Amino acid sequence: MNIQQIHGVLLERFGEAAVGAAPHQATDAWVQVSADALVAVSRFLHDDPRMLFDHLNDLCGVDYLEPDPKKAAKFGHEPHVEVVYHLSSLKLHQQMKVKVLVPRWKDDVPGQLPVVPSVSSVWGIANWHEREAYDLVGIWFEGHPNLRRILCPEDWTGHALRKDYDFPLEYHGVRGR
Repeated sequence: MNIQQIHGVLLERFGEAAVGAAPHQATDAWVQVSADALVAVSRFLHDDPRMLFDHLNDLCGVDYLEPDPKKAAKFGHEPHVEVVYHLSSLKLHQQMKVKVLVPRWKDDVPGQLPVVPSVSSVWGIANWHEREAYDLVGIWFEGHPNLRRILCPEDWTGHALRKDYDFPLEYHGVRGR
């Protein structure tokens, strides 16, 4: 099944929650789904015999912030955070990505982390990947069984891969830059 066919099945099953898909000629196969439908779509992709995406290879969080307002206006860029799930069907020999886009801040309140539902109930390995995305990009995975830092110390302030992160000059007396 190609990505357009998968998107068609998702549209049929989930309606507008299947927001979009890679252009037909794209070599990078992805579908975009709404955050509200993420867990249901993930469960469907995992369990449906036409899909069987039984393996979450990776997930990554990406901060899309264009600091130059002129560039942002020119390209119609809206700041957002994206979570990209890299999936494989080992049985059907297919790969695809699922993308979820959310505002950089929950309810557009600076400092309130964006929220995406956890898929750790679908793919157990998501537990670790979601912790990394939380730690470094500052995405709150609602329903995660143990969302806490995994790479940075517990007392670290902020999320180092956010585009507006200001790296500290020192941490516990150790010079950082």
